[in-house]
Amino acid sequence: MRRVASTLLRSFLQGLILLSPIALTGYLLYYIFTSIDSLVPSMPRGIGFLIIIAVVTVIGYLGTRFFVGKWLFDSFSYVMAHTPGIKYIYSSIRDVINSFVGDKKRFNKPVWVCVNEGPQIWRIGFLTRDDMSSMGMNDKVAVYMPHSYAISGWVIIVDRKNVKPVETMTPGEAMKFAVSGGITTVEESENK
Repeated sequence: MRRVASTLLRSFLQGLILLSPIALTGYLLYYIFTSIDSLVPSMPRGIGFLIIIAVVTVIGYLGTRFFVGKWLFDSFSYVMAHTPGIKYIYSSIRDVINSFVGDKKRFNKPVWVCVNEGPQIWRIGFLTRDDMSSMGMNDKVAVYMPHSYAISGWVIIVDRKNVKPVETMTPGEAMKFAVSGGITTVEESENK
């Protein structure tokens, strides 16, 4: 009887492990869809989602293709970035978003950082400033170190000699490696 119960429990846990990523991804997509869809009230289900996606797409097209649209968005951005109180929130959000996507990606230089000499301990991060001399720190660099299983991280200032580029991974693979806690390998991400 114990053997049957143990097998059933193990099978149940394995089923949870197999289904959790699928279920959580499905739930997240459903939540995003319903959240966006509810922004346009009094519409049949799905129409609000399509309207929001279309409006965002048109704004993105106008804001990048036409001089007037680009000027309007740049002007609005300037006002937001110079309004007391709001400027800290707006500029922080804008900088974080621009660091991951767009033309001004900041996390595009993955590096290995030696954080301990004896025994040697290396961590993966992203070079964000390769010259700290303007802050009185000669021969130092700034490296962003993402946390595993989180959307957070921290910045460390280290000697340039303790940093070496990651040559075997793209920036995306390096971020995936760091965030997954080192579980994802380069070979796995290339096959997917």
